Amino acid sequence: MPIQARERLIATAEALFYQRGIQAVGISELIDTSGVGRASFYRHFDSKESLVHAVLRHRNERTLAALEAALAGSDGAPLDVFDVVAERYGQTDFRGCAFINAMVEAADRGSETHRIARAHKLAQIEIIARLLEQAGLSPSRELARDFQLLIDGAVMGVLREGNLEPVERAKQIAARLLPL
Repeated sequence: MPIQARERLIATAEALFYQRGIQAVGISELIDTSGVGRASFYRHFDSKESLVHAVLRHRNERTLAALEAALAGSDGAPLDVFDVVAERYGQTDFRGCAFINAMVEAADRGSETHRIARAHKLAQIEIIARLLEQAGLSPSRELARDFQLLIDGAVMGVLREGNLEPVERAKQIAARLLPL
């Protein structure tokens, strides 16, 4: 039962934070929506901030695993990463990158929230670098950083435009970065 309460809190918080933002959701709402008691909340998390960190770590594991799995199921072409992100960006509940959103809300670059979100982006760069290395491209780490910058920019473009055209543009730009 205690593990279920922790999982319910994380799942509820993840959904509410993504839908409305971390700052817009209070502990009382999290408790009410999750159906977990206040004492149970504090048994698992000493603050809302510690719940935010647990949510980001949970989402990090799930998101990176999904990215790895999707890329493993692709043909291994360097530009496949853009097709993978387009799948998520095209969903009706897309509200941007949860990690970028968290960094914006945290504002303090030295905060644990910012560190967790930054670590996610760095891990994503490593996954992209491996994809590029497998395709025989180098320097893969530098190119992976360029790809990540394009992906992060595409997030904002999709939010601005309401369609996937920015992802396609990012993919086209990335193609120009590849050696002929």
